[in-house]
Amino acid sequence: MIGRREFITLLGGAAVAWPLAARAQQRPMPLIGSLNSASPVGWMNYMAGFRRGLGEIGYVEHQNVAIEYRWAEGLFDRLPAMAAELAERKVDVIFASGGIVSIQAAMAASQTIPIVFTTGVDPVSTGFVASLGRPGHNVTGVSLLSAELAGKRLEVLSELVPKARVFAILSNPKNPADKSDLKGVEDAAVTRGYELHVLNAETEGDLDAAFATAIDKAANALLVSPEPFFNSRRDRIVALAARRVIPTIYSWREYPLSGGLISYGANLYEQYRVAGSYVGRILKGAKPADLPVQQPTKLELVINLKAAKALGLDVPPSLLARADEVIE
Repeated sequence: MIGRREFITLLGGAAVAWPLAARAQQRPMPLIGSLNSASPVGWMNYMAGFRRGLGEIGYVEHQNVAIEYRWAEGLFDRLPAMAAELAERKVDVIFASGGIVSIQAAMAASQTIPIVFTTGVDPVSTGFVASLGRPGHNVTGVSLLSAELAGKRLEVLSELVPKARVFAILSNPKNPADKSDLKGVEDAAVTRGYELHVLNAETEGDLDAAFATAIDKAANALLVSPEPFFNSRRDRIVALAARRVIPTIYSWREYPLSGGLISYGANLYEQYRVAGSYVGRILKGAKPADLPVQQPTKLELVINLKAAKALGLDVPPSLLARADEVIE
């Protein structure tokens, strides 16, 4: 004779074919799978935004929703197995963040489980969605516009360091998303007649060598690509930029908040909040295909005046006037 618990366990094998609401009834609360290519270090604030978005829809972790976290710690080859494990757990939604490698792994693991992403590249050209307005299939999310802003960051940096003619960009060659960002900076550098050097770093040990190369190349200023691995190491990168006395611009506001010079880009906390609300709406029954891909409605310019002073820089009044936040 089969008991009730064993009977429910046996039924679990057929859950893939069930609608989301039916699958959710198999367990005490819905289960979200969070897949990220980076490390939890440096990501706690963003995930707090994600949980806030969930809360706005009525879901609170450990109370009426559970989250299974998978962090690849910068080792991209771990992502396919992690995504497959989440699919085997029959999570109700996968939240894929930390670069396109996480999204690719999630999409390869399941074509039926709803997937909500955050991405810095164009989700249409990468094939993640059919269009921003009508994503189609089981995938939707938030586009951070990182690659589209790459050239603008070079423009802002050149305004801050007007005599600069030699620039460098810190990039991770293992991350395919960095190619889009790199191209945007290269195009802007060519247009302005600047010399640009690419500094590759894919491990912790590469960072010191990359900054040493920037000095060897006589770079006047540096851009750091919006790479999840770099974001997880932002304190180290900010410290290296200060030690090497090289003006550096970043994508996310957390860098100048940690002592970096300047940033220009979307507010990641806010975008993760939007992603969390999308996951909550899907748990309530919404279909990813009907949820348009969201884009930032505001971009932030954050300047750290203490860092500027340490570098001997006078921030132009025009730049200060445009800043959304000035750190004294």
